[in-house]
Amino acid sequence: MPEQTTTPGSPSDLRAVLEAAHVASDVFELRPDYRVVLVAVDGIEPGPGDQMSEELLAAAEASAAQDLAQRPVTEVPHVAAWRDAYRSFGAKPQRTRNSLEALMRRAAAGLPRVNRLTDVYNAISVLHRIPLGGEDLARYDGAPRLVRATGEESFDTAAGGETVLEHPDPGEVVWRDASGVTCRRWNWRQCRRTALTDQTTSAVFILDALEPLDDDALQSAADELAAALRRLGPDVTVATRWIGAP
Repeated sequence: MPEQTTTPGSPSDLRAVLEAAHVASDVFELRPDYRVVLVAVDGIEPGPGDQMSEELLAAAEASAAQDLAQRPVTEVPHVAAWRDAYRSFGAKPQRTRNSLEALMRRAAAGLPRVNRLTDVYNAISVLHRIPLGGEDLARYDGAPRLVRATGEESFDTAAGGETVLEHPDPGEVVWRDASGVTCRRWNWRQCRRTALTDQTTSAVFILDALEPLDDDALQSAADELAAALRRLGPDVTVATRWIGAP
């Protein structure tokens, strides 16, 4: 798969962010089958849910319902793979569910409707059975890095309606930028600092994959996400980067 592709006219800052993104070698030692596609986008026109996002959400809900009528969510292959990955660094998947499992569990009662940007990426996560996170690039400090935590990094979250600072467990797999952890336990919970909002116009999306999800399926999810993002404004530009084990 290609290491980097960009659409014509993509801003240089999108390319720079992706070129600086990094996955630490000890993450690949933990899961040599890990691959990620990063999708950076600029020029989004914020807005509420629309026909496109609603159609994607409805398709995702129907797809999840059909799948879960035949087996429990824990037996969906890519959900099961991520549960195993969580155990490998000491997390308990029955208590801290990966983002794909969390969405699949919500699909029967209806996926959340937030805004069209968030709705699009949640729908594609469920449709393609892949954990998919989104961060506001305007609030991001530097480039995304996936590392094993020391335990000293900061992570801002909410408790009782108040912002609190937590620290990841030593050895936990986390996404981070220069200011701290942006997502704990690989793809469990995102921080408040870089969360997408109703005003987000530039973002980076993280598509995490393990076997048995193959490269073609990962690329298909990234392609559908990029195509949907390009529909969120007349001047949207998109850049992508694929990172896998050396």
